[in-house]
Amino acid sequence: MSALIAAQAKFLADAARLILWCQERGWVVTGGELHRTVEQQQAHMRAGRSKTMQSLHLQRLAIDLNIFVDGRLTYERTVLAPAGLFWESLDPLNSWGGNGVKFVDTPHFSRGTGRPEFRRLT
Repeated sequence: MSALIAAQAKFLADAARLILWCQERGWVVTGGELHRTVEQQQAHMRAGRSKTMQSLHLQRLAIDLNIFVDGRLTYERTVLAPAGLFWESLDPLNSWGGNGVKFVDTPHFSRGTGRPEFRRLT
């Protein structure tokens, strides 16, 4: 098995654990974006939704989740921070977009290659 496939499998298993963790708290989670093509990433950059062509979505190592709390979709950092902390507790390479400094992306959960994508609070 290649290193990328092993990383993708670990990432997806952790994503499943995160989704279950959210559901245990009564939150509803729906799928956002997991994989992007190069063309999609270029479109995100043109629209200002991304700042890099090195997105981990291109490698299937990042996912954007739609999280509903009390029936409402939320991007509130303070509300989603416990999910970010749980995500980061699963693996040293996991990081949450809510911890971004230059670009905060609260629905974004990723597994870095060699190091976390975002600074970590855990």
